[in-house]
Amino acid sequence: MYTEAISNLTHSEDHSTAIIAGGCFWCVDTIFKRLKGVKRAISGYSGGTAETADYELVCSKTTEHAEAVLVDFDPSIISYEQLLKIFFTVHNPTTPNRQGNDIGPQYRSAIFFIDDEQKEIAQQVIEGYAADLWDDPIVTELSSFDTFYVAEDYHQGYFERVGNRNPYCSIVIAPKVNKARKAFAHLMQDEAVS
Repeated sequence: MYTEAISNLTHSEDHSTAIIAGGCFWCVDTIFKRLKGVKRAISGYSGGTAETADYELVCSKTTEHAEAVLVDFDPSIISYEQLLKIFFTVHNPTTPNRQGNDIGPQYRSAIFFIDDEQKEIAQQVIEGYAADLWDDPIVTELSSFDTFYVAEDYHQGYFERVGNRNPYCSIVIAPKVNKARKAFAHLMQDEAVS
């Protein structure tokens, strides 16, 4: 079992962290690795009640974890608010426990805030930007961050390694990347970070 857990996150002038879940972590990881100011994006699991998480356990729907991505970023280059606006643009935050054909609590839309400032910004983005963008009610869970469990190595950078050889990547991930590039071209870099 892969059990690397991250539970202590801090901010500084040139470093901050966001924990978000928007369906399959391969999609979220792929988009956020392409943003200016993002230092790394790690696929994993957060928001559950079990003391550990791995892919098999999370897929069993017994841990209550969501497939999530830990995004380390430089807030002097890209803000937490901008990250959340991209997040709400590239996934559907109106479908409980589902993103397209991915169904289950592990695919829910969620933001795991690490402090009161992130909570306030997330609430503002949900009530303003996201509510204006989507016709149906926003069902994104807004919860305090507790622990992030790093996913197995084969999940990390999946799209960069497999790309369009996997039909899921070409049908689901590539269109989301293109949507992000179109809507947020000024925030996108040429290559993904590792």
